Amino acid sequence: MDVVIQSIRDSGDVRLLELAAVDGTPLPPYEAGAHIDVTLGNGLVRQYSLCCRAPSAAYRLAVKREPQSRGGSAWLHEVAHVGTRLGLGQPRNAFALTPAAGHYLLFAGGIGITPILSMAYALLRRGASFQLMYFVRDTAGMAFADELQSGPLASQVVMHAGQDAAQVAASLAAAMGAAPADGTQVYVCGPAPFMSAVTAAGSARFGAAAVHQESFSPAAIDSDKEAAFVLRLARSQRELPVSAGQSALACLQDAGIDIDCSCEVGVCGTCRTGVLAGVPDHRDAFLSASERQANDCFMPCVSRARTAVLVLDL
Repeated sequence: MDVVIQSIRDSGDVRLLELAAVDGTPLPPYEAGAHIDVTLGNGLVRQYSLCCRAPSAAYRLAVKREPQSRGGSAWLHEVAHVGTRLGLGQPRNAFALTPAAGHYLLFAGGIGITPILSMAYALLRRGASFQLMYFVRDTAGMAFADELQSGPLASQVVMHAGQDAAQVAASLAAAMGAAPADGTQVYVCGPAPFMSAVTAAGSARFGAAAVHQESFSPAAIDSDKEAAFVLRLARSQRELPVSAGQSALACLQDAGIDIDCSCEVGVCGTCRTGVLAGVPDHRDAFLSASERQANDCFMPCVSRARTAVLVLDL
């Protein structure tokens, strides 16, 4: 679907964009935690969380200017302007709120506030019990400062600025210790070390099944562990060798296999492919711990194989 940027507001290195349909029709509804594929004017496709106050005719995105941008955030900060047209996919949600938890703890680190903000507004509309902890390096240029400090969410928001690792750990322990041991669900988005700290603390307090996370950064890859392997395609009875320096996705595409893909860094889930036998080497930032343990799918854009052969449902 085609949309137009109808407003832009900058806060430090974060750009807030509001998008509306070119023809003025309402955009598709979505649930809190959803993200969307955005096709930029330079041809790149990037994923951004919807961070709206409520489902409405306009979508809202917050995009941090990344110093090591692969072309997405740089284009939106340097080239895009009010009136620029963009292409959108349909909203997708792999980070949905549990319908009826007794209490919700929402943890956001930096730009990780984007999906968490939609969740907070959704919980506020429900009248649910929740608290939002927002961790930032400093308050200068902080995204959504006015909304979080003086808007309708203010009474449920606790800000943490400039804390070191030990202070963050103490803040996490205090927040989780004050929440009910039974019925609490934890949601976190932000930098990988921050999410790891929240996941560890939340799992210890409430159990791993109660902790949910989303990342928009690719998982770190240890190149020393890369090795060649074979993809066996069960339906087409083909075998494709994947070299050490080649992704499984590239191998499949080179062989003429049409695989839907978008981010190509293991965060969006678009290229999810069924695995019938063998053990994947999961390197994505999309699958949950239980989905990884099942070993019945993998993301060929970044993941590889722990076994010599990986049999795919292709």
